[in-house]
Amino acid sequence: MTTQKFDYDYIIIGSGFGGSVSALRLATKGYHVLVLEKGKWFKDSDFPKTNWNIKRWLWLPLLRLFGFFKITYFRHISILSGVGVGGGSLVYANTLQIPKKEYFQAPTWSHLEAWETELNSHYQTALHMLGAVKNPRLEIGDKALQQLANTIGKGDNFQPTNVAIYFGEPDKTVSDPYFDGHGPDRAGCNFCGGCMVGCRFNAKNTLNKNYLYLAQKKGAKIQAETEVHNINVLRDEHGKDGYRVYWKNSTTFLKKQGSFTTRGIIFAGGVLGSIPLLLKLKNSSLPFLSNLVGHYVRTNSESFVGITVADKKTVFSDGISIGSILRTDKFTHVEPVRYPSGSGIWRLLIAPMAQSHNIFVQIANFIWDWFCHPINNLKVFFVDDWAKRTQILMFMQTINTTLRFSRGIFRMKSGIEKGEKLPSYIPEAKELSMKYSEIVKGKPTSLLTEMLLGIPLTAHILGGAVMGKNSDQGVIDKNNRVFGYENMYVCDGSMISANPGVNPALTITAITERAMSKIPDKKDTADCHN
Repeated sequence: MTTQKFDYDYIIIGSGFGGSVSALRLATKGYHVLVLEKGKWFKDSDFPKTNWNIKRWLWLPLLRLFGFFKITYFRHISILSGVGVGGGSLVYANTLQIPKKEYFQAPTWSHLEAWETELNSHYQTALHMLGAVKNPRLEIGDKALQQLANTIGKGDNFQPTNVAIYFGEPDKTVSDPYFDGHGPDRAGCNFCGGCMVGCRFNAKNTLNKNYLYLAQKKGAKIQAETEVHNINVLRDEHGKDGYRVYWKNSTTFLKKQGSFTTRGIIFAGGVLGSIPLLLKLKNSSLPFLSNLVGHYVRTNSESFVGITVADKKTVFSDGISIGSILRTDKFTHVEPVRYPSGSGIWRLLIAPMAQSHNIFVQIANFIWDWFCHPINNLKVFFVDDWAKRTQILMFMQTINTTLRFSRGIFRMKSGIEKGEKLPSYIPEAKELSMKYSEIVKGKPTSLLTEMLLGIPLTAHILGGAVMGKNSDQGVIDKNNRVFGYENMYVCDGSMISANPGVNPALTITAITERAMSKIPDKKDTADCHN
């Protein structure tokens, strides 16, 4: 064993689902752990009431905005993601769905392990840790989806979502209901619809109320507003003797900088954090990384449709962000998404639903709809409370088109790797949206970026550091270990090697639980100091 003295046994880069699981499990095994997070710490009171408060909501450092919600545009995809201690859990809609068997049997990774069986116990652990329960209350938008399901003969495929929310009694604070009193006090959900603009009422089971909270009690340290910009090996070129991690402050003009030594590293910054860093390191200090870094990037092939009604008695904003799910076929899921009353900033990006397989026909349809229905379109745009009057439908499909991210001059750039271009138009989405619109008596709309540019939106970006048998097939092995380096792991959405077709948060948690279970307890603490 090396006699090198390290500042930490493990440094975890990112505090989302993979990073949080890693922090707790490694700290529990006796390791000295540091979590470095680019975003800020957020208390419940820091979250905005609506997404019009862009200073508190949006992460855009160039404009000195340091919120927790990030929108990133590429040539082939627009991406929504979370930034802050707790990562994507701060902004996701709490849904915790286990994918169907098609995901586990996908040829891109099924040859590595019998995944459905292998991950079963880890899914159960993840569901327990994240406090998953069935949504107890269906709202107007959910009931309309249920009616749609019955109309198309899929009534048995409709169900309330599993969600990471403490329901209890609305607004009533109780002692920790999850971890035998070792967790924080919690308060019951009041069904305000604000899950995705940050829960201000202590009901959402974000990672800083479970994994990260317990990790800190076990001795793990979290350093926020910190961006890793370089990693060097110590002596041995494959990292046997450890690493030095270089960081800088991410929110100040005068960048405070520093470095720490560590025996092991876990990349957990998500596709938008881990992949650009790995691409940079591949070309500099970590040349033995697989040539497949940045390859096989996937999404859940989403399409978003907003359906706006004029009736002021109709309120879509009450409830939880996503309260139900409908599986229309083996490839497609539909979920109604809501924002809290007043959160209408998305109205700036809506357009008439005029999709077509041909972008020029699509633009022509868009113009024609405005010409034929100017009053209706203006009513939708200027509706009194967009979040109250609009039900968003999110369609997700298990389509295996993949992208490749590579280094650009200033940032990553995207390209099509396999399959056709990711669709901004999904025929099933248009058909079902029209039927849903008839039920609620509303007008369907789409995103302006999809209409005019043909660029789809995703909240679930995956891949870029996928699993394989060796470095010619993937970036990591089936146990999340990085090929070419010792004590180095990837545990975030970039490890996902097939399209789950549902929110990937639970799967990221389960796979990371499995990866951490493979790391033995620490027996010798003499070679780490702070």
